[in-house]
Amino acid sequence: MSNEGLHDSQLITNKSIKEFFHDSISDAVENQQIEASSETVLYLVNMLTAYSRSEELFEQTDNGADITPLALRYAHAMAEPSAVERMRLLQKLGDTALFISGFFAESLSRKIIDIDYYIAMGGNAYSSVSEALHGTYRNKSAQQLFDELTEKFADFVDVLMEVSENANRSTNLDVLRLYEIWLRTGSKRAATRLRILGIQPMHSTRLDFQH
Repeated sequence: MSNEGLHDSQLITNKSIKEFFHDSISDAVENQQIEASSETVLYLVNMLTAYSRSEELFEQTDNGADITPLALRYAHAMAEPSAVERMRLLQKLGDTALFISGFFAESLSRKIIDIDYYIAMGGNAYSSVSEALHGTYRNKSAQQLFDELTEKFADFVDVLMEVSENANRSTNLDVLRLYEIWLRTGSKRAATRLRILGIQPMHSTRLDFQH
């Protein structure tokens, strides 16, 4: 598996939305005095940008859009015979757990499964990816990335919480929704509102997200 595949760098090419998240995450990391490599910060930026599309989090089921439980995702990954695909599924599990823990911690507190479950599942998923990469010279930088994501998973949950809180969660999610509407439809109203919020839609860099 290449570093590019692990980092999902092909997902993100829109400079304006990346800058929006990069500034927010960098500020939160600094405010909380967390030591994080520039590669890890970029990974978090790319992850948030990817999750600005609802289909990155939700899956279509017979009952409509839903989030597959982490335990089922883990079972699916462990049953995958391909090592490359297994790592991809575990990485996605870790990403999902981190995103939900950071942006929806308050709603998790009202459920039977609390945030500590998501932190444990996400950290273990990243740890499994890291372990699979140990001893693989060409993926040494990726292994170091997932080592840091594993060791500081709870810290990065706090970082995402601050990103959400500082933007005022409803406002932050509005930005994501507006950006998704603009990507899908080219809505002039959505573009105008994004500009007011400091986001400059760039038609030359619109993209199709893939995973």
